[in-house]
Amino acid sequence: MKIGIIGAGATGLTAAFELSEKGHQVKVYERDAFMGGHASTFQIGNHPLERGYHHWFTSDIDILRLMKDIGLENRVMWLPSKVGTLYEGKVYDFVTPLDILKFRPLGFSDRIRLGLSALKIRKIPDWKEVESVTAVDWLQENLKNSVYQSFWEPMLRGKFGDEHYKDIGMAWLWGKMNTRFTSRNSWMSKEMLGYPSGSFGEIFDELGKKIIDNGGEIHLTTSVTKIVQSEEKLRGLIIDSNPTVEEFDAVIASIPSHIFSRLADGLSSEYRGQLGSVTYMSAILMILVLREPLSEMYWLNVADRTIPFVGVIEHTNLLGADHYDGNHIVYLSNYLTNRNPLYELNEEELLRSYQPHLKTINPNFNESWIKDVHYHKIDYAQPIIGTNYSENLPSHYTGIEHLYLANTTQIYPEDRGTNYSVRMGRSVANLVLENLCSP
Repeated sequence: MKIGIIGAGATGLTAAFELSEKGHQVKVYERDAFMGGHASTFQIGNHPLERGYHHWFTSDIDILRLMKDIGLENRVMWLPSKVGTLYEGKVYDFVTPLDILKFRPLGFSDRIRLGLSALKIRKIPDWKEVESVTAVDWLQENLKNSVYQSFWEPMLRGKFGDEHYKDIGMAWLWGKMNTRFTSRNSWMSKEMLGYPSGSFGEIFDELGKKIIDNGGEIHLTTSVTKIVQSEEKLRGLIIDSNPTVEEFDAVIASIPSHIFSRLADGLSSEYRGQLGSVTYMSAILMILVLREPLSEMYWLNVADRTIPFVGVIEHTNLLGADHYDGNHIVYLSNYLTNRNPLYELNEEELLRSYQPHLKTINPNFNESWIKDVHYHKIDYAQPIIGTNYSENLPSHYTGIEHLYLANTTQIYPEDRGTNYSVRMGRSVANLVLENLCSP
């Protein structure tokens, strides 16, 4: 069978690998000049680094299985993570329950309640039990208000902004917390995170090589301009400005919903409505290459909304600065809508707005520490997952025979990530074959 795939991110490449391994002819089209999507890499000196910070949890079995399938299982490193929270100008450890008991912004009884709140979320047996309620409503109902206001509200507000934090479903928070719980051997143990020793770029390079070795094709800097159908059945794709239709037996589109909606004219109004009902936020990432470490934390949550970014991920506190010639790599992370004034700032303007707040993290920070700056804006990075999301979850089946959609809006209740993108790529590849081979 001849199968077209739009998008060379983790989902598209996994689907292409799965199909090509089974002897099918695949062609992958990617409008960017690189593979990997949100987990793609660029160069820091002579070393690859992800445009957006990435790691794995010990429960991420799908990406680990893929690593084994492509012969890279020995490239997986498991590293201890150190998590902290920045609140009212002070960094607090947030690794074990004992750390929570030292969170002095709360009274002692409220610190116990904060720790118990995580346990209470952990004990929710099924996300469906809380799908109809927002995270804000559940937290306010189940926690003392001081605990909610000092920790949980700043986290949600920082992640989703004033516009959307009250809309987030509790099932999303359950999925987020459940993933972190399963990356610990016990409640008291430290979190272990996975990272490929050759960066995520090595994975995508090897996937691309395997696909090509299997007879497939990968076309970078190549856009699909139209999905062509005949009546309610897929016919093929129009590539770039070439008016000739490239015919396919099936097509998998691993692209954002609004782009897919523009390419496919024959979608039903109901399916198009499902696609349009999902709002995205953009990931705004400022990457600093520093002479000195900013903190001791790998992952620093910013629970202070006077600070204009939500997370500080010091990559070299996980992997080690020796991997980058002694440089310290820090991501300043934000999730914004295009209505936020920070969204419009260029690299220089954004750095100027962020820089004064770095002294809050480390009073010794000096501008001279900055050796280099990299800025990446990743649009359509974070879907807004509201209540009862499963009722409007777009199906992989698009209503056009042999045309399938696979993107981050269909990952639920877990948050998007390479593990779930790989899982989805395999799943949709199997759907394609089931339908093509059925009588």
